[in-house]
Amino acid sequence: MKITFDHTRIRVSNLENSIDWYLKTCGFEVLRRTEKSPSGNELAHLNLPGSDHKLELTYSPDFEVKFPEDLIHTCIRVENIISYCEYLESLDIKIDLWPSDWRTKFVNGKKMAFITDPDGYEVEILEIIS
Repeated sequence: MKITFDHTRIRVSNLENSIDWYLKTCGFEVLRRTEKSPSGNELAHLNLPGSDHKLELTYSPDFEVKFPEDLIHTCIRVENIISYCEYLESLDIKIDLWPSDWRTKFVNGKKMAFITDPDGYEVEILEIIS
């Protein structure tokens, strides 16, 4: 029996803002949108080209998006984390970098950064390992 991991759902407070953020900062594409799911939510399924796993953004006007800090995060991998972080800086995206002196430490050390979406979900950024 084959089993695959299809998608992860997160609740958002403004669907349009979240879609725009994930497209501009992380390179996601919108696969499909649903104006009203069976439970009454508005949905957007996003995907990174080349990935089978999807991110489902769920919006409901009567749901307050609130969760403890550092409860959940997603993770993307990029070919060149230095170039990607420079791109994020050009968008005025705050980058939580590890280590803080990443421009020198990334040369030979571990390469990891975090950004935060409009609702406070963290997105971890790692470099693709060849």
